Amino acid sequence: MRSKRSLPPLVSLRAFEAAARRLSFSQAGQELFVSQSAVSHHIQKLEEDLGVALFERRARAVALTQAGQAYYAQIHAAFELLRQGTEQIRAPAGARTPLTVGLLASFGTRWLAPRLAAFSAAHPGIDLQLRPDIALADVAGGEVDVAIRYGRGAWPGVDAQLVMPERLSVVCVPALIAGPDRPRKPQDLLRYPFLASHARHPFEWDAWARRFGLELDQAQTVHLHDYNIVVEAALAGQGMAMGRHRLIAQQLASGALVPALPGAVLDDPGIGWWLVTPRGTLSETASAFRAWLMEAAIHDPMDGTH
Repeated sequence: MRSKRSLPPLVSLRAFEAAARRLSFSQAGQELFVSQSAVSHHIQKLEEDLGVALFERRARAVALTQAGQAYYAQIHAAFELLRQGTEQIRAPAGARTPLTVGLLASFGTRWLAPRLAAFSAAHPGIDLQLRPDIALADVAGGEVDVAIRYGRGAWPGVDAQLVMPERLSVVCVPALIAGPDRPRKPQDLLRYPFLASHARHPFEWDAWARRFGLELDQAQTVHLHDYNIVVEAALAGQGMAMGRHRLIAQQLASGALVPALPGAVLDDPGIGWWLVTPRGTLSETASAFRAWLMEAAIHDPMDGTH
């Protein structure tokens, strides 16, 4: 009788789960209090043990392979069960009320994270738990309490309230468009690679192209796993990115990223960031988060220039 193979070491699984969730070996290392090289070593050992590649290594970023995405879904669910069980057994008297928020990692890191201290100060009794994922979290099914989604707001089976519209323009590093041959009309952009983030229903480039009369049939599009990677690739001079001004306000203000075609800006009030909630009456905790989020959005500058 053949014996079943033992599970991979827990330390390797923890490293993989953290790196896959953050799409960053360095951020995973910070979370686990180990070096980036240690995370890379554990993941390499895990890949050797499984006999498959879990990540695609790129110059400035990593992306999950198809096998890695499938494995992450299982491993992440297992670690969530462990976390929940641990939290329940610890449960001190007077524990804070948890609120789980599903969101894109890019929104979490680039917009929400700098404002979390303000939320905690305003609501010390709420334990805000962020669940970043490129997949749409199941709000109606209770996978998360609420979610912040990017798009046009037409999701079935849930309520969606526009938190803030997004402003879109094609951006790049200044060096990419320096000189006399800089792009002067939308068609000139076809000389450069287009950087696009993963989406079930891509619409950013299509919406911008329709508004400014650009045919995308001949565009060289580079599809990346997450918008954070799109921004990093643009900062590395790898091509043209669709700039979501809410998320790249700092880069626009500093001049690290600039409009490739000044003035070609799409302000579509239907495209933006939405708070998605289950249908029916919201809990007191979710209602408090909604009120805070809407207030924070009102005071958010669109592009970091005013």
